[in-house]
Amino acid sequence: MSKRKTYTDEFKTMIAELVLSGKPVKEVADEYSLSQSTIRGWVNKKAPIEVEGNTTNLEEILKIKKENARLKEENEIFKKSYGYIRHQVNPDNIYEIIKDNSDTHSIDTMCKVLDYPRSTYYDKQKEKPENKWKKVNKKLQEDILEIYNESNKVYGAPKIREKLKEKGYKNISIKRVQRHMKKLGIRSIVVKKYRPNSTKKVYEEGENLLNRDFSTTKINEKWVADITYIHTQKDGWTYLASILDLHTQKIVGYSFSKTMDTSLVLRALDNAITTQRPSKGLIIHSDRGSQYTSKEYRKAVETKEFRLSYSAKGCPYDNACIESFHAVLKKECVYLNTFIDYNHARFVLFQYIEGFYNRKRIHSSINYMTPDAYENLCRAS
Repeated sequence: MSKRKTYTDEFKTMIAELVLSGKPVKEVADEYSLSQSTIRGWVNKKAPIEVEGNTTNLEEILKIKKENARLKEENEIFKKSYGYIRHQVNPDNIYEIIKDNSDTHSIDTMCKVLDYPRSTYYDKQKEKPENKWKKVNKKLQEDILEIYNESNKVYGAPKIREKLKEKGYKNISIKRVQRHMKKLGIRSIVVKKYRPNSTKKVYEEGENLLNRDFSTTKINEKWVADITYIHTQKDGWTYLASILDLHTQKIVGYSFSKTMDTSLVLRALDNAITTQRPSKGLIIHSDRGSQYTSKEYRKAVETKEFRLSYSAKGCPYDNACIESFHAVLKKECVYLNTFIDYNHARFVLFQYIEGFYNRKRIHSSINYMTPDAYENLCRAS
C-alpha cells in the first residue's frame, strides 16, 4: 500500500488561508504534519497575494507581521509599566513589573525595552530559592496547563495524565493530576445543547451489515457516516457531513454546506476516497436519512464496489460511533464559539477536525494515540 498521502483541494485551500491569516508557516507545518515547501506551494497556487499589481513575497509579508507583533508587544509593555516609570521608581519596582508579566511577555524583550540588565533580573531570581517540592509542583502545574490549553481545554485528568507520562512523569497518578487541576481551577469542558431532528420519511430498504459490530482488523474496513446541524448568526443553520474510520477513529472525509442535500454527503464521500483510496468491499454505514438513501449516493458507493449498510429504523445506537464524534465536536468546538456566518464556521471547523481532532487529540480506544498517528502506524506495519 502506498504511504504517500493525498490531500483534497479544499484541504490545500484551507491551509493556504491559515498562512495568509497570519499563522507562521512553520507552525502550520508542525500542526498539520506538512513540509514548509509544500505549504508555500499551496499558498502561491491557491491564494496569491497582489500588492499594487505585483505578487508579494510571502516571507516578506510574514516578516512584516512578525515585526508588527514585536512592536505591539513593546507598546503593551510600556502601557503596563508607564504608571511606575514616570515617577522614576527604584529598580526593584521595574524588577517586579518584569516578573509579574513574565507569563505574557519575553523577559529578554522587557529587559531591553525597560533598560533593565538581564543579569540583574536573573540574579534577583536566585536570591530566594524555592523549596524543591514547590518547584516540582510548579513545573507540574505549568505542564498541566500547557497540555490543557493545547487540547482546547477539553482534556480531563486521564488524558492529561497520559500526555504527562510522555513528558517524563512516569509514576504520576490520576488523583494527583485531579488535585492540581482543582488548584488551577480547570476541568474538562462539557456542554449539552439541543439538536434538531429530521422528520422526513424513513427509507425502508437496505441491509444493516454493521449490526453494531464496531470491531475492525485494518484501516478502511468499516466507515460510519452522519450529518449534524451547526448554527450561525448570519446564515442560520449549516450542515456538516462526516465520515469516520472505525479502526483509527479518524475523520477521513467531511463536507460543510449551507444546504443539507445529497451533494453534501457525496462531497464528504469523494473527499474520503481521495485521501484514503480504500479497497473494494469497504462497508459504509449510515442512518436512513434521505441523503444517504438517495439513488445518487447509493450509485456512488456501489460503483466503487463498496458495501452499503443502514441503521435499523429508529435505532440511533447502530450509528453510535459517528454520533459520538459529533457530540464531541459540539462540546469541544461548536458550543464554545459563536459563529458569525458560514465562512467563520468553516474556518473553525477545519482547524478543529484537521488540526486538533485528527492530529492532536488522543483517544483511549487506540492506546492514547491520535487518529493520524495510529493510521500512520497501521500503514507502516
